[in-house]
Amino acid sequence: MDMGIDDEMGLVPIGSVEGNLDDIGVSSYNDEEEMSELEDLEEASVEPEKSKKCFPTKERVRELLAGTGRSIDEFGGFELEIRSDRTAEDLRENRPGAQLREKILNLPESPGVYMYLDRNGTVIYVGKAKRLKRRVSSYFNRRHDTVRTNLLVRNIRDLRFIVVATEEDALHLENAMIKEYQPRYNVLLKDGKSYPWIAVTKELYPRVFMTRDKQLGARYYGPYSNQQSARVVLELIREIYPLRSCRHALDERGIARNKYSLCLDYHIKKCGGACRGLISPEKYGEYIQRVRQILNGETVELERVLLEEMSKLSEEWKFEEAQVVKEKYEAVKRYNAKSVIGSPDAPSADMFAYVESEDRAYVNFMHLNRGAVTQSLNLEFRRHHNESTPEEILSLAIAEIMRRFDCEFNEVLVPFLPDVEFKGVTFVIPKRGEKRKVLDVGLKNARQFMQDTEKAAEALNPERGVEKLMERMKSDFRLSVEPRHIECFDNSNIQGTNPVSSCVVFRNGKPARRDYRHFNIKTVVGANDFASMKEVLHRRYTRMIAEGEPLPQLVVVDGGKGQLSAAVEAFDEMGIRGEVALIGIAKRLEEIYFPGDSLPLYIDKLSPSLRVIQALRDEAHRFGITHHRNRRSKSQVVSELDSISGVGPATSAALMKEFKSLKRVKEATQEEIAQVTGKAKAVAIYKHFHPEIDENPT
Repeated sequence: MDMGIDDEMGLVPIGSVEGNLDDIGVSSYNDEEEMSELEDLEEASVEPEKSKKCFPTKERVRELLAGTGRSIDEFGGFELEIRSDRTAEDLRENRPGAQLREKILNLPESPGVYMYLDRNGTVIYVGKAKRLKRRVSSYFNRRHDTVRTNLLVRNIRDLRFIVVATEEDALHLENAMIKEYQPRYNVLLKDGKSYPWIAVTKELYPRVFMTRDKQLGARYYGPYSNQQSARVVLELIREIYPLRSCRHALDERGIARNKYSLCLDYHIKKCGGACRGLISPEKYGEYIQRVRQILNGETVELERVLLEEMSKLSEEWKFEEAQVVKEKYEAVKRYNAKSVIGSPDAPSADMFAYVESEDRAYVNFMHLNRGAVTQSLNLEFRRHHNESTPEEILSLAIAEIMRRFDCEFNEVLVPFLPDVEFKGVTFVIPKRGEKRKVLDVGLKNARQFMQDTEKAAEALNPERGVEKLMERMKSDFRLSVEPRHIECFDNSNIQGTNPVSSCVVFRNGKPARRDYRHFNIKTVVGANDFASMKEVLHRRYTRMIAEGEPLPQLVVVDGGKGQLSAAVEAFDEMGIRGEVALIGIAKRLEEIYFPGDSLPLYIDKLSPSLRVIQALRDEAHRFGITHHRNRRSKSQVVSELDSISGVGPATSAALMKEFKSLKRVKEATQEEIAQVTGKAKAVAIYKHFHPEIDENPT
């Protein structure tokens, strides 16, 4: 029964507080007809029912607002009640004009919802408040930390408000009004898709199927977060019970006339033949009762019942029937292993998990019955520059679930407390045990939903993911520009031998392998990482400057303060410090060092910025190690050939060019070696590798 939001929620229309319009800062009405409509609304207001909460719909929101004499005009906006008298100085300092200030000063200290209007009468922001006057006043007469909030305040030309009984009622009304007006400055719930449900029809032989349409007159279970989750449950049901899958409207008369034909499901024992009356409605009803147990999450109890039934049949030596029950039992047991995440002995529980990215927030809701998940839903909210707190978004999510499922909660597991107190609801922040396990599963689901959503968005618009990553890296590493071009350097040597360095290049967060470079250290003797780093940076960027190539926006050196200091010296000598950003990354704790700052920066381990820097460091290390290994291998080969009397670098190079490896030189005959080096050198080389042979081979 729809009794309207002003009936069920205890809403008080504008102008009805203490029966005096002037007391709440609303302009007096000269139109008697408008006043009579307002009085009718006041008289219709009744005490809210305690048994069931009714949530406001779009139509009721419009009706409530229109009934206060502030109708929406034909352009979709509100008529402004005050003229704009804010000066340029007022706009800069976020001060209200004289008329708007008077309206704010007369606001009541009561819970309610307020709306800000721009110069066209368009709703640009909807908010809730425990105390309207205090909340609305907080927007004015001060500069805010975020540009977006300052822009909001500068665009406010008028306001509307609705007084309600409690802060919870204000939250539900705010949620409905945001859906109605889609204000540009609000956190918006992205609700563009419907979720799958499992329906059990009300027929002689009920059908069980998945649907997104809730207007079929059936009993619905769910919703499920995706089709795959719903299919898993349906597959379990079909595996255990021979229910019909046809769409025939079966009745006793049609069955008696043999109107329907048996389908393939009957012949493969997936259906009991309901269309021909081969299974009685009573027996079929028993199956449906068991199906409802599964859909209600009572699968642990069903598993126990099937085990007892199987044991009983075995004791009676009805082994074939026991085998059939055993297959059902094992199917339920497999399902429980994947779907039961809490204790089977625990009462029903509700859980909300929260994760966030740069401009989105994601909430996962789960309802558990005896440890099994029977309802699961993911919500995505769009935010603006972190203006809305996690506590506010969590409150919006709870209100949305209550409205969507028309339900009330008793105990709710949450990662932190919402900013609104819900009547009769106890919030629990679990730290350990079964409840913590349930919350961890919810957090895992929320993170997966976030990753899937972002991947889908990037697939549709690859540039969007790159832009977000560049903005995040610019913020995390305190850069003046986005790091579209990044280079990373790493040194490699073994006790000072064969020192090399590598340079890897990332463009737009991805490896640009064609731009990778190797460097053989030329001026440094021994193991001196700092001097080697300085030499390589000089060689790299002196050449780039000379050739007129664009320098990178960010350079990363693999190492801590020492390597970073050497890099800073090189940049100072080349005159590019300040033009190119420079950081160092230490391997142990993934610490980020900045020039001139002795304290490192610790970035969130899950941050995409840190993942890019780690990928750069690891790729530079791999590339450098590979080059060092190859160079060391060649030097070992050459040094063994050089130890032979009469064999120099030219002869060694000729042998390696012909035989490709030292192993093949050792296996070659004296005649084969002589073809490359001449007879005299061939004798010396062959004797070196075959000392047991004193004479030339015949």
